[in-house]
Amino acid sequence: ERGCGGLGGGAGCGGRRGRERPPMGCSGRLVGPVGGRRASLLLTMILFFTYFFSCLPGPCQPLPPALLPPPPAALPAVPGGPGAAEGPGGGSRRFPQAIIVGVKKGGTRALLEFLRAHPGVRAVGAEPHFFDRCYEKGMRWYRSLMPRTLEGQITMEKTPSYFVTKEAPRRIYNMSRDTKLIVVVRNPVTRAISDYTQTLSKNPTIPSFQALAFKNISTGLIDTSWSAVRIGIYAKHLDNWLQYFPLSKFLFVSGERLVSDPAGEMGRVQDFLGLKRVVTDKHFYFNETKGFPCLKKPEGGSKPRCLGKSKGRPHPKIDVQVVQRLREFYRPFNMKFYQMTGQDFGWD
Repeated sequence: ERGCGGLGGGAGCGGRRGRERPPMGCSGRLVGPVGGRRASLLLTMILFFTYFFSCLPGPCQPLPPALLPPPPAALPAVPGGPGAAEGPGGGSRRFPQAIIVGVKKGGTRALLEFLRAHPGVRAVGAEPHFFDRCYEKGMRWYRSLMPRTLEGQITMEKTPSYFVTKEAPRRIYNMSRDTKLIVVVRNPVTRAISDYTQTLSKNPTIPSFQALAFKNISTGLIDTSWSAVRIGIYAKHLDNWLQYFPLSKFLFVSGERLVSDPAGEMGRVQDFLGLKRVVTDKHFYFNETKGFPCLKKPEGGSKPRCLGKSKGRPHPKIDVQVVQRLREFYRPFNMKFYQMTGQDFGWD
C-alpha cells in the first residue's frame, strides 16, 4: 500500500477503494469515529466556557494542561547558544561564529584548509552560498549544512562571493551581529588576471582579457561591469558591509603574505578568532612546483595536504600597457581601502 506520496489510485492517501482507514489528524495520530470526535469536542467546549465564566469575578489558576495550546516550534539556534541542533553522534550543529566572506581568487581556499588543521575549528568544506544564492531555503537548512561542534570549537564556512553581494551583510547581521568576518584580499590586478585564468580554463573560447577589461581600448576606459574588475574595488564593497558591522568585526588577510609567510598570517587569524596559536611554521612547507605553501603530513596521515590542480594555474601573458592601466585605475580605490582598514597591503 502506497502512502500519500505514492502513485496508487483510489480514494484518500492510502489509495484503496475498499475499507477506508480512519482520517489522520495534524499530529499524525489516527482519530476515532465521527461521533466520538463530536462528543470529545463538545466536552472540551463545555469545560472551557465553564472555566472562562467562573473566572470573570477574579483571578484564576492556570488553565488545565488539556486545554492549553501546544508550545510553539523551536526557533533556529543562535550561534553557540541554546537550541542548537544536537545529534546522537555528539556535538551540535550551530550557525557559524566566523565566516570567510571574500574575496574570490584571493586565497580563501588556502586559508580555510590551513584553519581546518586547528583542532578548535570545524568548517564546511564546500561553499554553501547561502547568503547570496540559497537564502530562500531558510535558516534551518543552512544550519543543517554545518558540522557538529563540541563546546569550545568554532563553526566556520567560507563563500568568497558574499563580499560583493549587496544583501549579504544585512542577512548575516540578522543571523548574528557578533559574527566575525574574514576577508582575504590580493592585489586587484593579479586577482583579476587569476579570475580570468580560471574562467578561461573552463571556457577557452571567451574573448581576450584585454577585450573584457576595457569598454574602449583606445581611450583606456575600464569596464567595471565585468565581475573580474568589479570585485577588486574593495573599498566600495567594504562601504556596504560597514553599514551593518563595525570594523572590529573584520580581519583583512593579505593573500600575498598568506603565500610568503603563512604562519605569520595564521597567527593573526587565530588571535582574531580567540584561538590558541596551534598552527605555526612547523605545519608548512613551500611547494616549489605549485609556488605556494602546503600543510605538512599530519600525524597518522598518508600524505601532505596541498591545494588541488585548480590552484596555482599559470597566468596567460597580458600586455604590459593593459596591466599598467589597470594599476592606475585601482590606485585610488586601493588608497581608500588602506585608509578604511588601517593596513597598507603594498600593492602600489
